[in-house]
Amino acid sequence: MADLFETQSPNVDSDTLRPLSDILRPQTLADVVGQEHLIAPNAPLSRMIENRRLSSMIFWGPPGCGKTTLARLMADHSDCYFEQISAIFSGVADLKKVFESARFRKSQGKGTLLFVDEIHRFNKAQQDAFLPVVEDGTIILIGATTENPSFELNAALLSRCQVLVLKRLDDQALDALILRAETYFNRKIPLETDAIGPLKALADGDGRYFLTMIDQIYQQAPAGKTLDSAGLFSIVQKRAPLYDKGEDAHYNLISALHKSVRGSDVDAALYWFARMLDGGEDPRYIARRMIRMAVEDIGLADPMAHLQCLAAAETFERLGSPEGELALSQALIYLATAPKSNANYVAYKQARLAAETYGSLMPPKHILNAPTGLMKSEGYGKGYQYDPDTKDGFSGQDYFPDGMGRIQFYGPPDRGFEREINKRLEYWHKLRIEKKYKS
Repeated sequence: MADLFETQSPNVDSDTLRPLSDILRPQTLADVVGQEHLIAPNAPLSRMIENRRLSSMIFWGPPGCGKTTLARLMADHSDCYFEQISAIFSGVADLKKVFESARFRKSQGKGTLLFVDEIHRFNKAQQDAFLPVVEDGTIILIGATTENPSFELNAALLSRCQVLVLKRLDDQALDALILRAETYFNRKIPLETDAIGPLKALADGDGRYFLTMIDQIYQQAPAGKTLDSAGLFSIVQKRAPLYDKGEDAHYNLISALHKSVRGSDVDAALYWFARMLDGGEDPRYIARRMIRMAVEDIGLADPMAHLQCLAAAETFERLGSPEGELALSQALIYLATAPKSNANYVAYKQARLAAETYGSLMPPKHILNAPTGLMKSEGYGKGYQYDPDTKDGFSGQDYFPDGMGRIQFYGPPDRGFEREINKRLEYWHKLRIEKKYKS
């Protein structure tokens, strides 16, 4: 197949020390890929530019989705001076210098757009320092974060900023980046068609990393040859998944795992389980959460679910990793395919609420022990019936405090093992009414 590009090297002498992601950085808003929901006509950023009125913003999105690029472009469109700092390397003293310079520019009629990368790294005092200068318009703040702003940024700062969510780059956006790289290098990317998919998967939605890999491919692929998947993996390496056990991804993925189990989607549950392990999550943490799922979402609909999880956790402790993960996977499949019931969870919550509502009521005297003569004279234990000795193995006595009345906390669904429990409860309810009527 003939090349669509001339076979000549690009004139990149001045670019040898610059990463390809910086060389191909979009110069206009229309060049940005993957964020159409922000830059399309009538979208938030487009409206700000059209009205020539920027507001302070927080860009929340994964690495390599274009947060820095969008901030630079917003500064260009607003005719503001662009100032960039990183919260990793800056402190209060650095902020004071930036604010003083911004105040001087403001006095000269020039605005300042301050871009703060990794803004969630600033502590509360540092975040508070932004409040007065954002409030009086000394700066227009654009903060970039990969973490959930609701948890990582002060409420006072969030109230002064609009939060815009950026998306990880999809296949269409990554295809556009390939075309730009091919134009820059003036030849097609030296990859077989079946190697393009794995290349995109390696990028994991990160445009910056995607272009870094493309640059490596152009520089290291043998002249005149195209690489298959094996050749691709000989040049580029799989990067660590976007997962931090102490931050947002940790909670997002365990939530996805838990809800997949609750929704009886065994395949989705296995996927999120694998994602967490691939990200370096401690299998013991997953095992603990699975035990919680067993008692919260399955309960007595299948009592074996709890035992399966305990056995899997013990097996992992005995075998360790990686053999022990198979036991966890087996228990996870059991959980996802088991009948679901939260009757135990609901009953527990309602019983706790009743305990708080009614206070320290005494148990009825007939179910209290009477080890002393005084307690017997007070009626302790009087009239108590020992249920196993009764005709039906059920006395029907009242075990609630006097004056409180019976309250039904546990209402099992008619499925799984709880179908049998329901039959017992209905039978005892009938006996209770009969015995009360006879008495």
